[in-house]
Amino acid sequence: LYVGLGDGGSAGDPHGPGQNRATLLGSILRIDVDRSQGGAAYAIPSDNPFVNLGDGSRPEIWAFGLRNPWRFSFDRATGALFAGDVGQNREEEIDRIVRGGNYGWNLMEGSQCYAPATGCDQSGLQMPIAVYGRRMGISVTGGFVYRGRAIPELTGRYVFGDFGSGMIWSI
Repeated sequence: LYVGLGDGGSAGDPHGPGQNRATLLGSILRIDVDRSQGGAAYAIPSDNPFVNLGDGSRPEIWAFGLRNPWRFSFDRATGALFAGDVGQNREEEIDRIVRGGNYGWNLMEGSQCYAPATGCDQSGLQMPIAVYGRRMGISVTGGFVYRGRAIPELTGRYVFGDFGSGMIWSI
């Protein structure tokens, strides 16, 4: 089971869970609900990226550095995982989620530095595959890769929308 959790804080991630792997917040988790382990009602898959690191990282974490992942889905043909991540106040983003990926929040908001506002260190970060600014919407809702037959022009494209503006796009 994959679970998306927002950073849990008020504006700007004041408590810092976005870049803190010792908390489950600001992450996509991957757990095994068919087994239990160590008194928990679930188990940790042994191939999760932060298992047994010994640095305080929570082993449930699959990817981190997300502000508020709002709907994610797997491409049925490729298995790729995509997520919409709601921005703070400048950009909404679409991410291709990879094992152990750091999506930058709160160093980055979308493709822009957030804290600090300029000159942030982007090394090691997974950058979004698409962003849009506040003139186009205020709350991304992740979608899916279209694999239907009714609209051939959309086949293989990721379709998503914005809750605030009602706009729908594909990439």
